[in-house]
Amino acid sequence: MLSQLTDPQFSIKILSAIFLAVLFLQSGIDKLIDWKGNLSWLTGHFAKSPLGSVVPLMLGTITLVELLAGILSAVGVIMLIFYNDPAFALLGAQISALGIVMLFFGQRIAKDYAGAATLVPYFILCLLAIYMYM
Repeated sequence: MLSQLTDPQFSIKILSAIFLAVLFLQSGIDKLIDWKGNLSWLTGHFAKSPLGSVVPLMLGTITLVELLAGILSAVGVIMLIFYNDPAFALLGAQISALGIVMLFFGQRIAKDYAGAATLVPYFILCLLAIYMYM
């Protein structure tokens, strides 16, 4: 196990999974804890877009996707460390990428181009993680 921890590729796998777990668990849990605040902000954000009428459905969907991505990534860290099995980390990265695409779509529809641009580095990380777990 110690030899794994000194392997740069293994470090990238672990750190990517940890990063995605933290990112998506924090975001999903925040949405659960402050549902009303998030719903209020998003309702205003999408008020002038075609998605304005489905904000509660979108919020619920993205919350589930974020929590799933975070949980799978966290389980992936454990499976990588103890079993050298990347299956859960791979699923976590794939669901993370899907979540980023969903967020990107929403930002573009809301014409928040700066917000959409901030998602690109996260998406690239997801793609690199997916590649590393193959």
